Amino acid sequence: MKKPFLLCSVTSITILLLAGCKQQTGNAIRIGEFASLTGKEATFGTMSHNGTLLAIEEANAAGGALGKKLVLLTEDDQSKQGEASTVVKKLISSDGVIAMLGEVASSRSMEAGHICQQNKIPMISPSSTNPKVTQTGDYIFRVCFTDDFQGRLLAKFAQKTLKAANVAVITDVKSDYSVSLSQYFISAFKANGGKIVAEQNYNSGDKDFKGQLTAVKAANPDAVLITGYYTEVALMAKQARQLGIQTPLFGGDGWESSKLIEIGGADVEGTYFSTHFSPEAASPVGEGFVKKFQAKYHDTPDAMAALGYDSAMVLIEGIKRAGTTEEPKLRDAIAATRDYDGITGKITLDAQRNAPKLAVILTVKDGKFKFIESIRPD
Repeated sequence: MKKPFLLCSVTSITILLLAGCKQQTGNAIRIGEFASLTGKEATFGTMSHNGTLLAIEEANAAGGALGKKLVLLTEDDQSKQGEASTVVKKLISSDGVIAMLGEVASSRSMEAGHICQQNKIPMISPSSTNPKVTQTGDYIFRVCFTDDFQGRLLAKFAQKTLKAANVAVITDVKSDYSVSLSQYFISAFKANGGKIVAEQNYNSGDKDFKGQLTAVKAANPDAVLITGYYTEVALMAKQARQLGIQTPLFGGDGWESSKLIEIGGADVEGTYFSTHFSPEAASPVGEGFVKKFQAKYHDTPDAMAALGYDSAMVLIEGIKRAGTTEEPKLRDAIAATRDYDGITGKITLDAQRNAPKLAVILTVKDGKFKFIESIRPD
């Protein structure tokens, strides 16, 4: 039994961050959330959770749903495989949630998705991009684009913007997200006439990448794709520059964290990555979200925050359209989402329960993320 480390109440919303304890909520609709609030991907989970919480608070201020308040029950999976299934089982069996929001990381979403599917609990991932996430079953949804699209757009960016004919690829083989994104990039890049001159692997948590980077340097690529998460990417960027690798480094949405710049410093200047949202290119709806997020958290929202908000709002709209929290009817209502005006763009769920929409390319300039361009699904 783990000791509770946070229990607080925000207006009518109870935020529960503990294991082994059941919170009584009365006449309310219980929504579960599992997120990486601590551990190596904590900035992802915290930003996503903050966006989710903002959406729940706004919905409750407007009267909730079906005449009831919404209660968000949040569990920290500590960025660990195995922990996601544990906390999701608790949210379903002990806390009686009617739907689940999470996770950011594809590996943990797939782990939890099997449990939600077995229990017929609708689950919406804010930002897990591996195509296998929603292939788990018809109760599993996402509000973000998928890695097949992200791989293609990165291949296009490498060839058209970076003018790269030869690329080296570095993959985190312990991450379903990284493996998937690398595979889709390689396929698309080769199909367009590009050449992969080196492929190197590492494991999440590694700190020394000099062996892989030495091999990459010997291959003399025009650019280097790193498809992992921000902590290892930042360390890799520092070591690459130390080894004299000055070619452009680029990657996917796993890069987007303030920790990338905090850890990487000057060595991540001029790097690029694809993601789902930029405050610099926000729609009027997005601009309003940015202002509300900054007012509440005194921080600028990133893509994880925007997608957390969107995932909660798609669920809330589904509850309202269903007119009930009965799981099969709620599942059908979520699946029927069409042209929802989200922070990250118009959200229409396709037959595979995915949300095709535009991506953005950001760079690091003067210690900040800067918008470069938007790329629509092809």
